[in-house]
Amino acid sequence: MTEQLPIPEFDELPLTTMQHRIRSLEEEQLNTLVEHERAHANRPQVIELLNARLEELEQGATPTEGGEGKPSDEPEHSRSGSDVTPKAPRSSDRPTMHGTSSRSGYGIEHR
Repeated sequence: MTEQLPIPEFDELPLTTMQHRIRSLEEEQLNTLVEHERAHANRPQVIELLNARLEELEQGATPTEGGEGKPSDEPEHSRSGSDVTPKAPRSSDRPTMHGTSSRSGYGIEHR
């Protein structure tokens, strides 16, 4: 029998994503995750995070949006392309700053 957890794929989540997702949970749901974590991976950072959130709720915090929204640690992907142009950064009569290596080990612009 598979245990139904309040957060899908809880065991695979990075800590930063987990921090985002637990904000929407009630005390009972957090306690379920604490029990699950202690019985399985027993990761100290995760237990500390869950207990800190439980303490916040005990001090009057309320569950807020978090849940299944986009986690803060996932970058936004852009298909707009690069700002780089194929054109050389300097005029064609002068080499770029890194130059072309010569026998002396210095670039052409150091002559």
